[in-house]
Amino acid sequence: MDLLALQSSLDAILEPWRYKDYAPNGLQVEGRREVKRVVTGVTASQALIDAAVARGADALLVHHGYFWKGEDARICGMKRQRVKTLLQQDLSLLAYHLPLDGHLEFGNNAMLGKVLELEARGQDGEQGLLWHGEWPAAGSAADFATHVSARLGRDALLLGRGDKKVSRVAWCTGGAQGFFAEAIALGVDAFISGEASEQNHHMAMECDVAFIAAGHHATERFGVKALGEHLAQLHGISVEFVDISNPV
Repeated sequence: MDLLALQSSLDAILEPWRYKDYAPNGLQVEGRREVKRVVTGVTASQALIDAAVARGADALLVHHGYFWKGEDARICGMKRQRVKTLLQQDLSLLAYHLPLDGHLEFGNNAMLGKVLELEARGQDGEQGLLWHGEWPAAGSAADFATHVSARLGRDALLLGRGDKKVSRVAWCTGGAQGFFAEAIALGVDAFISGEASEQNHHMAMECDVAFIAAGHHATERFGVKALGEHLAQLHGISVEFVDISNPV
């Protein structure tokens, strides 16, 4: 399909204009116009770009792209090598950040809820990015952390009492530890995000709400994968998800 038609389709699905974001959403680096094969992944690292090239991709679709607000705008060093590879290979880069976090069907929060077998009840917080609902199995915070670890295939960090009873849960993927206070205000028993900050330990102990840091990358693998699978069905193009391991 045509590259611009692919971007138009993604825009129609994700509605990036609804979000105040930290980087441009959509087509970030323009490559060849005809798109037959797409590789999807979390972050447009050099390793993912090289994997896309090796697979003969025409476009790379990611959650974390380039040109973030506040970053050095110069195309030097690591950024130069990444952009150079994209341009030399005529490989397009499309990136969607908050629109992919917030989408009600293919978003990272929606997909993490499904993977963790949570029953979503609503969205709150800044731009509706703080999800909340129920863990039907219920159990202790230690049990819940074990469940999260098993479902994500990595050890999650639990802050707070391990014997805290958990049934009501809030979550936001990636680096959303700043939403912890809002999650506590919702009256939940536990909050899940990708990363933790030093103060989250004290908040968890003093407010008696469990905090689970399950990995930025680990919590954000599922949205772009689901979105890519939808594109394949919708347009009949080849789409492959490539997971470049990241311990953070």
